[in-house]
Amino acid sequence: MKTKFQSFYSILLLSVFLFAIFYFMLPHSQNDVEVPLNEFSTQRALEIVKEMSQKPHFVGSENHEVVAQYVFKELQDLGLQPAIEEGFTFTENGILVKTKNIFAKIKGTNSQTALLLLSHYDSAPHSGSLGASDNASGVATILETVRAFLHKNVKHKNDIIILFTDGEEVGLNGAALFVTQNKLAKKVGLALNFEARGSSGPSYMLMETNQGNANMVAAFAAAKTPIPASNSLMYSIYKMLPNDTDLTIFREQAKIQGFNFAFIDSHYNYHSMQDKYENLDPKSLAHNGTYLLPLLNYFCNSNLKSLDSTEDKVYFTVPFSFISYPFSYNLPLLIIAFGLFLIFMVLGIGKRTLHFSEIIKGLVPFFGAIICSGLVGFLGWKLLLICYPNYSEILHGFTYNGHDYIFGFVSLTIAICFFFYRKISIRNSEMNQTFAPLLIWLLLNILIFFKLQGAGFLILPVLSSLAMIGVFVITQKSNWILNCILALPTLCILVPFVFLFPIGLGLKILFVASALSVLIFGLLLPIFGSFSHKILWSAACFLIAIGFFVKAHLQAEFTNEKAKPNSLLYNFDADKNEANWVTYDATLDLWTKAILGENPQSAADLNDNLMYSKYNTNYTFKKKAVLVNLLPPTISFLKDSILGDQRYLSIEIKPNRKANRLDIFAPQNEVFNNLKANNCKLLGSKTTEHPRNSAKLLTYYITDSTALNLQFSIPKNQKIHLSLKESSFDLLSNPLFKVAPRKPNMIAKPFVVNDAVVIEKKITIKS
Repeated sequence: MKTKFQSFYSILLLSVFLFAIFYFMLPHSQNDVEVPLNEFSTQRALEIVKEMSQKPHFVGSENHEVVAQYVFKELQDLGLQPAIEEGFTFTENGILVKTKNIFAKIKGTNSQTALLLLSHYDSAPHSGSLGASDNASGVATILETVRAFLHKNVKHKNDIIILFTDGEEVGLNGAALFVTQNKLAKKVGLALNFEARGSSGPSYMLMETNQGNANMVAAFAAAKTPIPASNSLMYSIYKMLPNDTDLTIFREQAKIQGFNFAFIDSHYNYHSMQDKYENLDPKSLAHNGTYLLPLLNYFCNSNLKSLDSTEDKVYFTVPFSFISYPFSYNLPLLIIAFGLFLIFMVLGIGKRTLHFSEIIKGLVPFFGAIICSGLVGFLGWKLLLICYPNYSEILHGFTYNGHDYIFGFVSLTIAICFFFYRKISIRNSEMNQTFAPLLIWLLLNILIFFKLQGAGFLILPVLSSLAMIGVFVITQKSNWILNCILALPTLCILVPFVFLFPIGLGLKILFVASALSVLIFGLLLPIFGSFSHKILWSAACFLIAIGFFVKAHLQAEFTNEKAKPNSLLYNFDADKNEANWVTYDATLDLWTKAILGENPQSAADLNDNLMYSKYNTNYTFKKKAVLVNLLPPTISFLKDSILGDQRYLSIEIKPNRKANRLDIFAPQNEVFNNLKANNCKLLGSKTTEHPRNSAKLLTYYITDSTALNLQFSIPKNQKIHLSLKESSFDLLSNPLFKVAPRKPNMIAKPFVVNDAVVIEKKITIKS
């Protein structure tokens, strides 16, 4: 029976549930400065972050060694005996660099296996990132947790290895160095890796396994972390993204599995000048602490050799709980759901509480809502990019006001849903209409069963909605309080994805969030469909959406705290003896216009042999530049001989200035065999032919002014056309150039080679 204010009470109760779900995803006591010494203190960890993130500290930078020495001393202050490991590695993406790892060991009573605590200490190059979140937060999490662990002075069975890798940001090179050259790697049974892809939000656990995950899931559950956040769908999504972590190297090269932990919200700060101490959310750092101390206490005495498995489990989290069950449950749950769907439909029609014609009619508003909302989400974002062209400068696609757009499009979607379901043809029509979305959800779960079993937990919200239908069919009554309680699985499991998808993948997939919102609305039709005056609810949600869009508009301008990314390079072609100013920006601002002018030329002709960028970003504009005195690198042929059908070459490339990076290119159809760079073979290469999927042969990040030495062979009749680009990241500080500093509301664009002086030169090889 409906009460007078049932709609209002339902919304209020559901809102309370949603607030609690999101509130309890993070700890809220991180500001307590009186934390006992045997517990993790966020404030003590923040002090480490603050110290590490004073200046950029990427590989080859002046401050890199300062941060390395700070981390080394912090380990010494814990009473440990840290060591440094240095060496060259040549990783699978063609990245060569000399890295400096810092590691220490806490010996256990039975040293057959070791638990690895892993994080990297270098910051991202090119963009002036201070690396507070990525990844001083990870280093601080480990240092503070180990301090608390050692303070308890408890004996433990397994060795504990603490490893702070170098060169993660350029090519996972520090991890490769440890895995391939450090004898301690052979003892590692499990790795716990702490990362960041933003500066706020929950820290999500992402599992990396060799085969099945069943034993890893069981061990994680046994550790009893108090605020877990994860599910078995997330790693599948993670693998589709252009992201790897150090743990990927451990799994692929040494079959060492483990757990990644990373927070991803406020993605706009990632790899940018805004990744600074002030922008790191202490709650996210505290969340890392809630993971590591329980996991360290558990795994330091566990059998780390028993974590391999051939079976898989579905897993997901709800506030304070980590829930899992075997993949083998997926089919029975799917059969039960289909069975209940058919039983309740037949029973309801037989009892005349349901009507088959009304069930069929329910397809119309549901598909109308999902198509309309999906189009609004897709075209709406396209329209916003036209209205606010500066958004395109944020390469990863999540704007500073992105959360407002998510709330706005979700509110608009709910308004659309209420509008499509505004007509009531018969009493309790919402129960008839619920069968359409339930059928679609069941079909989706069939697809999940065959293609993505890790997402099998998505059947649980379907079962909860079927329970609402079942209670109605059996009792011929619908209780709004019971329905709201039965909505909890849908709220806990599905609603976070509405926000997680656009935060993690960018606002370009707002249409996915909109479509998912319709699917959720469909599961909750026994609640929303019973509302009186749906057109008024639609209007209210529409006004809320307008409010969020207005708020987003008012925050669309760049500010000192939320700055515009821009880019500028000086590109000198030593063979043509000409230079250009170039940019990646689609829209020029006052700073770039001061160099490039109001009407720059297209830079399309300079887009051959582009240096790697995460989002395949091209040069957009250029302007002829005055030549300055830049010395190209010296190219020396140390060996050129023919033996059999192969021509063997050794080439040394030595910069004549303070350079940071060398990129070597050759046409993709030219074959290079047995390629070595500074005596390093390509990690994981299983053929003599150097594998590549572009013109790039390799990228070398220069440290200590060390020259690049290339050794390779080619078919003796093959001609080769090598070329190089030498970059220094000093455009704004180089005395040869008079480039004004950026305005306070601007930052260097991340994910591209930026603020650089680039010299291009062909490597001429005699026939």
